Amino acid sequence: MKGWVVKEYGPYKESMHFEAIEKPEAEGMAALIQIKAAGLNFADLLSVEGKYQSKVPPPFTPGIEAAGVVVETGEDCSLNAGDRVIVMNLAGAFAEYIAMIEHMTFPIPDSMSDEEAAAFLVTYQTAYFALAYRAQLKEGETLLVHAGAGGVGSACIQLGKAMGATVIATAGSEEKLQVCRDCGADHVINYREEDFAKKVKSLTSGNGANVIFDPVGGDVFDKSTKCIAWEGRIVIIGFASGRIPEISANRILLKNIAVTGLFWGNYMMHNPFLVKETHTKLCKLYEEGKIKPVIYKTYALNALPDAFEALGSRKSYGKIVLAPE
Repeated sequence: MKGWVVKEYGPYKESMHFEAIEKPEAEGMAALIQIKAAGLNFADLLSVEGKYQSKVPPPFTPGIEAAGVVVETGEDCSLNAGDRVIVMNLAGAFAEYIAMIEHMTFPIPDSMSDEEAAAFLVTYQTAYFALAYRAQLKEGETLLVHAGAGGVGSACIQLGKAMGATVIATAGSEEKLQVCRDCGADHVINYREEDFAKKVKSLTSGNGANVIFDPVGGDVFDKSTKCIAWEGRIVIIGFASGRIPEISANRILLKNIAVTGLFWGNYMMHNPFLVKETHTKLCKLYEEGKIKPVIYKTYALNALPDAFEALGSRKSYGKIVLAPE
């Protein structure tokens, strides 16, 4: 079979090679899955460069999530040939086949396409855990979503509306602001042209946002502390700006706010039942038409460098997908 191989950490244009690799086998509780589509995440780019917190030693095939169909099963696996599943792993998705232990697979709703399935698991799970479990977003509250046109950001907007919140989203271009509107945002702010903290205060009669979703960090986090409501919650999921911010404890105390973090990937180790339960809830929301993955573009598997270029340049929105030919 064909797949991508990282032979040593480094810039993706130099460290990745598309070549014939050994096809995995289904043994024990594992299933062999033919990959129909794979989703790109910023973590994939970091993994190739050796900068991701959970490192996979080279040589390895990158890619943490994919959607496909079961073609073979191990003797202790209860999946059946023909089952459509989403798979998640630290690596292996950017190839034509992957062998995956059963508990790391998730069923795909019949009405969901392969491309949507590849764009579903990581983004919507991250968004749901952030809003429902970490921030405990309530109906009637105001939610501020930074990077609202991104994969997780667009999922947050949709889920925030499904939970009954008023959603304010930030983005850096008119094209991305329109993506936020299409996802259901009540208000949008171009952070390049407006002071988002002042605008949020203006939109909320001076109260601020009850929940702020922050994948950016840096100056965005600093400004977010100025537009968080009394008893508000800021959820940090990453530092796309490159700077890890700090906050004075007295500011947390005086406004009675909570600053919490989310590294969703660890839940499969610490509470896999909750991940499976959440997948069922999210599939129901999808079937009800309340959420739908935003896909920027589908690239051929052998065009992974082009897909990474679109992802790394921040020109894309929603999710980028790879599809083996």
